[in-house]
Amino acid sequence: MDKFMEMLENVLMPIAEKLNNNRYLTALRNGFMVALPMIIFGSIFVVIANLPFLDRLIGDDAFAAYQNALGPASAATLSIMGLFVIIGIGYKMVEGRGGEAIYGGVVAIASFLIMTPQIVEGTPNVIPTNSLGAQGMFLGIFTAFVSAELYHLFVRKNLTIKMPEGVPSAVARSFSALIPVTLTLTLFLVIRIIFSFTPFETVQNFIYTLVQQPLTALGSGLPATLVAVLLIQVFWFFGLHGQIIVNSVFDPIWYSLNNDNLAAFEAGEELPHIVTKQFIDTFIVGIGGSGMTLAVIFVIFAVTKSRQLRELGKLGGPSGIFNVNEPLIFGMPIIMNPLVMIPWLLAPVVVAAVTYFAMSTGFAPRPAGIIVPWTTPALLSGYLATGNNIMGAVMQLINMVIVFVIWFPFIKLLDKQYYGEEMRIAEAKA
Repeated sequence: MDKFMEMLENVLMPIAEKLNNNRYLTALRNGFMVALPMIIFGSIFVVIANLPFLDRLIGDDAFAAYQNALGPASAATLSIMGLFVIIGIGYKMVEGRGGEAIYGGVVAIASFLIMTPQIVEGTPNVIPTNSLGAQGMFLGIFTAFVSAELYHLFVRKNLTIKMPEGVPSAVARSFSALIPVTLTLTLFLVIRIIFSFTPFETVQNFIYTLVQQPLTALGSGLPATLVAVLLIQVFWFFGLHGQIIVNSVFDPIWYSLNNDNLAAFEAGEELPHIVTKQFIDTFIVGIGGSGMTLAVIFVIFAVTKSRQLRELGKLGGPSGIFNVNEPLIFGMPIIMNPLVMIPWLLAPVVVAAVTYFAMSTGFAPRPAGIIVPWTTPALLSGYLATGNNIMGAVMQLINMVIVFVIWFPFIKLLDKQYYGEEMRIAEAKA
């Protein structure tokens, strides 16, 4: 184990050093950190608004009213989290160059909104909220990078208005930013106009189509499922909501297979499919969220000394029980963190393969087509999704052990780095 840990440290640490010094990746990470408080707030209320089986306790009408009352909490945060990330990236990009950071954030969000479709179901001058969330995240990140670089370029070329002495500094800064902001936004407007004459109509549609079309050809079955699971993890690693991107293509397939199993289950016949919507949602995502991070929290509490990681475990544990893991994803962070890239990508793929073969051999029951609320805690969800079969919960427990084992050495490595930094800070203060 010590030799393996040393090898990981020797291989991954230099890569981490180079990535940490990259201004784009640094701005990306810091941009997500700007959005973190809103993400955590929204995550908490998503859990509260979707407590399992509450509708059966209080009735459908009362439950609908309850969800409507709490809905704005997530709608104003998680649903439009792309806006916060874009502002953060633009701000941090310009701040890192020593410029007026606030204008970096402002020009980034304005550029993104120019590129965003502004029509909903034939109604003009309306921005769809899904474009402001995960669906528009890739375009938002790219736009923030480009707009911040353009703004800084125009400032560096002295394309600014110089105000005379005596003008208040706030007024002078506004006029100084006028020409760089105008030139940057004009370029994005031209790009939008050009794309309006293409079949895609908007840049957002162009990018989204490029992501979706390769996925559509994958179909169903174990190979396609492993690819889908891996892509979910890859997208998340780069700050994109992998489930929304991949599920938008695979959900029609998975739901159709799910319905076949449900019909067979109700008829008392053999279940025809292994891979269904509940296969993904219950035996992979339903164990702490994307990446199956509930087991990672167990690793944190079992082996770490770092105060940062242990506090993160306390923060992410309660929501992780209900399969909401944004606090862990953005707090560790997992995004753009080479030290956890291998387990993040590997663990769900291994679990998907193991679960598939366990079900194909009859060791574990296949999903019965029952749609279990996605916030249902692990073990209970496995029991319910397989038609109240205890082996569904056992399969989830086995999957958690697999994730625990895969993540163990990497959390030890991360803990060693964080704990060392904490000790150096403590010694410097002493």
